[in-house]
Amino acid sequence: MTHSHKAEFQLTPQPTIFIVNVIHAHPGKQDEAFRIIQDVVHYVAERKAGFLWSNLSKSTDGKTVVNIEAIHSADNVDEFFSDPIFVEKFKSLDTVSKSEFHIYKVGDLVLPALSAT
Repeated sequence: MTHSHKAEFQLTPQPTIFIVNVIHAHPGKQDEAFRIIQDVVHYVAERKAGFLWSNLSKSTDGKTVVNIEAIHSADNVDEFFSDPIFVEKFKSLDTVSKSEFHIYKVGDLVLPALSAT
């Protein structure tokens, strides 16, 4: 089965769900934490239809990694965590970090005001 997804911004909020992982890396372990969450996200992207896109970022202070991931539904989270391979990959973050995992629903989209010229 082939999926064709197009990542783009919409002018109005869409019923998208976001997963936000804030990963507080142990000292000197930011790059390793990044590689682990990158592996987790690629695993999901290649196998789970509910995945839309992800933005993986490292803080400039070397302390945190953030995964902001768009999915179709909050039910997708249960689907991801029911996969034992996913769970093992995700748990490996515990060896190099302490992390927070939150689920958000879009409530408002704010864009810059257009200048009247």
